[in-house]
Amino acid sequence: MKNNNIKKILIIRLSALGDTIHTLPLANALRKKYPNVQLDWIVEDKAEKFILNNPLLNNVYVLERKKWKKMNFYNVLKEFFSIIKKIRSEQYDIVIDTQQLLKSAILMGLSKGKRKIALDGGREFSWLFANEIIKTNRKQFDIDYHVVKRNLEIAKYLNCNDIEPEFVIPDLSKEYSKNIIDIIKNLDNSKKTILIAPATTWVNKHWTVEGWVKVINEFQEFCNIIITATEKEKFLTNKILEKISEKNIINLTGMTTISDIVYICQNVDLVISPDSGSAHIAWATAHPKIITLFFATSSNRTAPYGEKYFSIQSKTECSPCMKKHCKLKSNKNKCIQEISSEEIINIVKKVLQ
Repeated sequence: MKNNNIKKILIIRLSALGDTIHTLPLANALRKKYPNVQLDWIVEDKAEKFILNNPLLNNVYVLERKKWKKMNFYNVLKEFFSIIKKIRSEQYDIVIDTQQLLKSAILMGLSKGKRKIALDGGREFSWLFANEIIKTNRKQFDIDYHVVKRNLEIAKYLNCNDIEPEFVIPDLSKEYSKNIIDIIKNLDNSKKTILIAPATTWVNKHWTVEGWVKVINEFQEFCNIIITATEKEKFLTNKILEKISEKNIINLTGMTTISDIVYICQNVDLVISPDSGSAHIAWATAHPKIITLFFATSSNRTAPYGEKYFSIQSKTECSPCMKKHCKLKSNKNKCIQEISSEEIINIVKKVLQ
């Protein structure tokens, strides 16, 4: 495939946060291969944090869905087509749909790009909007094929030589909360620091409260322990904390922004989390060691990989089911019982030694 005279490339990856982070290595590979190309991105507001002001990119188009939900339909259409008009005026040489759902495919179709590229196996008839389909031997949601490697097949197709996964994130230091900075600076430097982020958007990804309690009780005397979660997820952290005998835990539930999580990850030794945004953020910062727990989702598909990263997959016959809610009629969520606290404790000891 000839890739001469490429001047403008547009990446479409709208959401979610983790999937957006997983697309950054593609942007990095393209930037290395085509240092002078105009490299742009379309993203939704809930996943914009690592895309806006990213040094890899020239322009970013943000679809502000949160704001649009409060507006009337006419004004939403007006804003949406104003963005489309800007995109079409650029006359992109290449438009890449990495999301491969109907909404992203429509954007690719409206973009007026010359080459509209997607991998095969897309859902919701998204392939209809592409004029170049990259043939693969993997389905879009293959549980045994990492999403980063799948995205980098596009880079390989476009003759990128350096396709080792590498994350480049924007400088978010101006957005760090002073309160969070002070908390981190006042930690006992003689101890290792563990960030525990037990919650995520899928309840089917959550580990047992008892498991978290045993892990925290094992290390709270010897380590600084930080717990984070959103305000909506405090139901889980509250359950964990009420069962802990001592309260020398730094509970940041509802107190952190995504930027703060970046700062915390850059200053801790270990992150323990289910398959979540916190785990993906930690991986993108390339600083802490990470232990991720997988139940409904697949460690082969979304776990951080590298020598300092550890993932544990539940071994039940139905895991990974890739479902937001357990479909079993009896013994629901039995997969979360398959990973023991002793297993996690042993890995933590190995990681922190």
